[in-house]
Amino acid sequence: MAKESFKIIESAYGKAGVKILHVSKQGSVHTIRELEVETSLTLNNHKDYERGDNSDIIATDTQKNTVYILAKQYGISSPEEFGLILANHFISKYPWVVKAKVTLSAHPWQRVTDTAGRPHNHAFVSTPLSVRVASVLLIRGQMPVVSAGIRNLRVLKTTQSAFVNFVSDEYRSLPDFKDRLFSTIVTADWTYGKINQELDFDSAFSTAHASVLEVFAGPADKGIFSPSVQNSQFLTQKMILEKIPQVEQISISMPNVHYFGFDLSKFSRIPGLEGKCSGDVYLPVDKPSGQITSTLARGMITSKL
Repeated sequence: MAKESFKIIESAYGKAGVKILHVSKQGSVHTIRELEVETSLTLNNHKDYERGDNSDIIATDTQKNTVYILAKQYGISSPEEFGLILANHFISKYPWVVKAKVTLSAHPWQRVTDTAGRPHNHAFVSTPLSVRVASVLLIRGQMPVVSAGIRNLRVLKTTQSAFVNFVSDEYRSLPDFKDRLFSTIVTADWTYGKINQELDFDSAFSTAHASVLEVFAGPADKGIFSPSVQNSQFLTQKMILEKIPQVEQISISMPNVHYFGFDLSKFSRIPGLEGKCSGDVYLPVDKPSGQITSTLARGMITSKL
């Protein structure tokens, strides 16, 4: 009778939730970067799992210490650059590490503007408009894969959005909407196909972030029409690929954040509620919600609804 055998096919370990604030002082002008870092290492053996032999383990506490030490030595110019520094360190220092993954999220700080409109030298204000994220994956003998993204970018517009002419059958209850509120929470992830001297990670992130808002909102006075979340999503991805040539592909998730008109018809004894009054009243409804996601790459499109 054959003896059943088992094999570890995947393993990794690391440190999560490593928070760091780096302050760079160039004369009277100070610059800050606040990150939360997670490291993950894969070794060329499994003796720690199979035999309890810890001789090749780089302790997660050591990985945590490495984040602070390398920040002190090299600074933090951008989340992506610092992720590359960390991943290269783990691969170059420890020959038995075959894969290093570093994920980072950046707390959004902006300089305080004084009464004369000047950016402050050393005072900052937290501006949680969205969260910037980055990831570096380095496999021994291969080029690093650098990704970046946006989290929790919540947007809303009160007009210039429609949803009509979709499938009408015995299961449908939703009417056509020729003019509706459009709100979503944007999650975006893009992968850089090439890392070269022309690539500025901070500038690329700003361009991608601005592109999301440009396609969603349009010009301040007139806006821009959206026939569907799907179409707005595609146009956003296309603009980012056109503006940032180093980006190879981009995935975006845009769930519907619903605001339904509140039914005032039951309050018929109160005059004037059926008219314009002070404006329109909506009820926020977070669940259930539509989920719209797609990935646009150079030369191909895959989507999932």
